[in-house]
Amino acid sequence: MPPATKQVWNEPLVNAETPPPPSPSDAALLLQARGGDHAAFHALVDRHAAGLFATAVALVGRAADAEDLLQETFTGALRGLAKFEGRSSVKTWLTVILLRRVAMHRRRAGRKDDRLVPLDAAAGAATDRPPPTAAVDARLDVMDALGALRPEHREVLVLRELQGLAYDEIAEALDVPRGTVESRLFRARRALRERLGDYLD
Repeated sequence: MPPATKQVWNEPLVNAETPPPPSPSDAALLLQARGGDHAAFHALVDRHAAGLFATAVALVGRAADAEDLLQETFTGALRGLAKFEGRSSVKTWLTVILLRRVAMHRRRAGRKDDRLVPLDAAAGAATDRPPPTAAVDARLDVMDALGALRPEHREVLVLRELQGLAYDEIAEALDVPRGTVESRLFRARRALRERLGDYLD
């Protein structure tokens, strides 16, 4: 009787560079943070800090004030974890907290029309990259144009162009109808075009 032959099975190749698992969603991190997972909350902070800081700088015009407001925002978020009902995105929820802190800051400081830095400079401050090279006069004109906007027009412009929020998210964050958001944004953009016509032509 011939000896039994040994069957050899090909083992699957193991990829030495297996891609890392996908990052958890905001909702998943928030749920973990509610359960006392401090690392999950810090992950949310790391994910949203840059955008919120840029928004704060654009709204109050001073990086030092923006840092304080950002700290207050995340402190308020930590205390309010149990109250978040999930009816909006975590980003919108954090933005609402920030806007409330900005409003309180303006009341405390007595400044109803803080100067606004350019949106690109605000974004640069959040990412530690230098602002784009531009003529000094042009940058000053942009600062003047943005700073001259009415606060409610400035808010919708910053939330739309810097935070990238949808119209419905802005409406929820500001607690106004979507039509009001569209109207304010239209007027804000028109005011900028009128003041910056020489650069937009």
